[in-house]
Amino acid sequence: MTGVQTCALPISFYLVGMTFIIFDVEVVFLYPWATAFHRLGFFGLSAALVFIALVTVPYVLEWRRGGLDWD
Repeated sequence: MTGVQTCALPISFYLVGMTFIIFDVEVVFLYPWATAFHRLGFFGLSAALVFIALVTVPYVLEWRRGGLDWD
């Protein structure tokens, strides 16, 4: 047996992958909220807005830092 070659992937590949997973999970959490929107009322709307803000702020910070650039 001669050995196994490995390919080192850049760290930006993993950052984009993790960002995709985070936003995919966000959609999974927001789908039940969207189906029960009328029953939840203002509390449900405010909770969803807080959740979206808690996910969007780190995304914007990562974007401004340049973590999503492929260069």
